[in-house]
Amino acid sequence: MPLQNKYALLLATLLLVGANLWAQDSTLLNQPLKWNLEQCITYAKKNNIQINSLRLSQQLSRQEYLLAKAARLPDLSASASQNFAHGNNTGGTGAGRSNFSSSGNYGLNSSAVLYNGGSINNNIQQKNLSIQSANLSIIEQENDITLQITQAYLTVLLDKENIIYNTDLVNTSKAQVALQQKRYTVGTIARQGLIQLQAQLATDQYTLVLSQNAQRGDLLTLKQLLLLPTSATFDIVKPDTIITPTSITPLQETEQAAFTTRPEIKNSELGVQIAEYDIKKALAGYKPSLSAGASLTSGYTNGQGYFSQLNNNFYQQVGVTLAIPIFTKRVVKTQVEEAKIAVNQAKLNLKDTRITLSQTVERTYINVLNAQQQYDAALQGYNFSKESYRIASEQLKVGVANSVDFLLQKNLFVQAQQAFIQAKYNVLLTQKIYDFYKGTPIKL
Repeated sequence: MPLQNKYALLLATLLLVGANLWAQDSTLLNQPLKWNLEQCITYAKKNNIQINSLRLSQQLSRQEYLLAKAARLPDLSASASQNFAHGNNTGGTGAGRSNFSSSGNYGLNSSAVLYNGGSINNNIQQKNLSIQSANLSIIEQENDITLQITQAYLTVLLDKENIIYNTDLVNTSKAQVALQQKRYTVGTIARQGLIQLQAQLATDQYTLVLSQNAQRGDLLTLKQLLLLPTSATFDIVKPDTIITPTSITPLQETEQAAFTTRPEIKNSELGVQIAEYDIKKALAGYKPSLSAGASLTSGYTNGQGYFSQLNNNFYQQVGVTLAIPIFTKRVVKTQVEEAKIAVNQAKLNLKDTRITLSQTVERTYINVLNAQQQYDAALQGYNFSKESYRIASEQLKVGVANSVDFLLQKNLFVQAQQAFIQAKYNVLLTQKIYDFYKGTPIKL
């Protein structure tokens, strides 16, 4: 396909896709959106620019495939020419006379390749593999955006849970300050104890504001990752329950599943096959080629009957042409050797892809193990700190504990709580990513 036609097709498709995206995004204007993880992933796959760009590349690969198949067909062209001439004819007397003459020639030509060393068939097979490779590239990009959306989504969920816990702390601190204020008023406690609790309330309120700010920022990150319009009001759905996984698939099992199902492996394998077809196409340069051609021509000049001249000058020709390469100045040999080098490079790319995937899966497996151990330790610490904080709160309420001991227990509880929340979502994220590599769809 000529380069100009490729650009024209790409531009037309971009305009069409752009119009569709604008039409879709325009329906989101001034509408509150509240999506779960599956809705976010589905929308991102449909509207992501990189994915849509790869879809356009897939359409170009499809056109190249159709062009390769059309090479089997004979071509057909028509030609026509019309000429007018003027000149002076002196004749035998020497007297000049002006003359006008006209003539025309018409033709119909066709040619077809009968044999070219299998180059056409190999090219068709290669272009078909290119379509499959383009499809796999789309899936690769969809996998990447799925992981990005999942990480951003869980980050917002973490923010929402922090807000819930921090709101509870603020409400508890307000109640404790109100209780101590009454005791200070009647003179049962010193002013210092009241001030310490008031300072803690201010700290809790500041922490709550920070968690609310974090949610706004992380929501914006997810919204921009989804390419939602600025005017759209966006939020996510918080699941009723979040189940923290406890079992971990063995590393070798997940790695083998990844080698079998991951699109980057299949795409690299196709890259080797595509490169091998280049060798077959280059080797065709050593073989003879056979083509057939046919033509129909006729013409006329003025001075005689038009149709009778066309009939008398009607000429038909059919023939075959055999071309045998004898000496190509190393052109074919160079093409073959370069194609072999490209195959070796494609095999190296496949090996690198397998190694990279293996290392990624192993790193993800270690992340799951680490996250699980951190979660177990954080859960145990959170339960103990929560009970200690409950006892300290009851002691403060009845006036048994002083504010210093109470605040110490509260700070320990807050730290344990933050560590537990972070560990819970970390183990959830790492487990989802690890399972995704073995082919399990991400769902909450």
